[in-house]
Amino acid sequence: MKKIITKDYHRHPCFNAEVKGQFGRVHLPVAPKCNIKCNFCDRKYDCVNESRPGVTSSVLSPEQAGVYMQQVLEKEPRITVAGIAGPGDPFANPEETLGTMRMIRKNHPDMILCLSSNGMNIGPYIEELAVIGVSHITITVCAVDPEVGKEVYSWVKDGNIVYRGKQAAEVLLSRQIEAIKKLKAHDITVKVNSIVIPSVNDHHIEEIAQKMEELGVDLLNCIAMFPNVNTPFGHLPQPDKKTMASIRSMAEQYLPQMRHCTRCRADAVGLLDDDKTEEFRSCLSACSTLKPMPAHKRPYVAVGTLEGILINQHLGEAKSFQIWETDGKQYKKVEDRPAAEAGGGIKRWHQLAKILGDCRAVLVSGVGDTPAEIMSKAGIKPVEASGFIEEGLRVVYEGKATERLKGRNPCADGSCAGTGTGCG
Repeated sequence: MKKIITKDYHRHPCFNAEVKGQFGRVHLPVAPKCNIKCNFCDRKYDCVNESRPGVTSSVLSPEQAGVYMQQVLEKEPRITVAGIAGPGDPFANPEETLGTMRMIRKNHPDMILCLSSNGMNIGPYIEELAVIGVSHITITVCAVDPEVGKEVYSWVKDGNIVYRGKQAAEVLLSRQIEAIKKLKAHDITVKVNSIVIPSVNDHHIEEIAQKMEELGVDLLNCIAMFPNVNTPFGHLPQPDKKTMASIRSMAEQYLPQMRHCTRCRADAVGLLDDDKTEEFRSCLSACSTLKPMPAHKRPYVAVGTLEGILINQHLGEAKSFQIWETDGKQYKKVEDRPAAEAGGGIKRWHQLAKILGDCRAVLVSGVGDTPAEIMSKAGIKPVEASGFIEEGLRVVYEGKATERLKGRNPCADGSCAGTGTGCG
């Protein structure tokens, strides 16, 4: 057994019990979809009387979450952590999740960013999470043996493929292990939540703790299952305090234990011991009805470029976009933002519209009719252009006619030099 080293988690109340009465968290409910079905989970978005994971009174868009965050901080300045914990899984909703994290990082640079996931689809986004500065991530692991896991999960969805039974548990476990290794390689603090389910996995927690220690996990949170009537495990009793104390003491041989978890809702806000979710409910509801920001007020412009000087990439060819902003005098590159993966037809362009949702325009060397229409409907003006990036930015930000930027349209005359994966 390795020596346990307790890290200084400082202002994060979930990772540092000593500050739970000083600093708080806000959960931003921007992720309604989920990619697995746990046999203990029942997500009721509009329930105001239950305090448990998977529940929120409203769902926000990233833009609405930004407004809500500002209003929360004005009333509760002790908030130091902004997190996404559902009501589904953040990476069944990756565009909304990443868009929200980027916005919070820009507007509140000192905020600790935190995410809670089942680990199924987080892997492809870990590099970007590290770039954004997400420092704390929780992965829920309820089994490290597929024979146990097959009883916990009804199904697991990977893209358009749905797995069931032991195969579902195997796929999920492999993704979770891969994700934890990758998160630690990027120096991200990892907490693992394990739901203790009587007669299903309560005998298995020590194996989970051993495996998580082996993977370098920082903190383990053993959580008593909350019986939800409309679920396969609804008839099982909730583990009592004595049982949980015994399980945590055993698991503590391997990893530090979180003993102050309050099983937060997906819209929780306030201190752990001074929750203000009810107080902020009307504010959350009001923010959920806000209309999207007008295109001309969006701060960024996306650019398709090969070398960072010229506008010279087709919308369909770009694997990433440079994101630019202006202070009215100069232009500044903010980041390189990954594009939606090639393939998938129209779905790809809707994903890209979400990825670039904070942009007023996208400057590219060419764009097909279908993606142009989808971008436009999302409030992102597709601008076909050639020449220097700064000239394109000047025309867009100053509201001048963009036709002057347009070079020869390779899509129109059939001479597109693309790879064939472009605007389908």
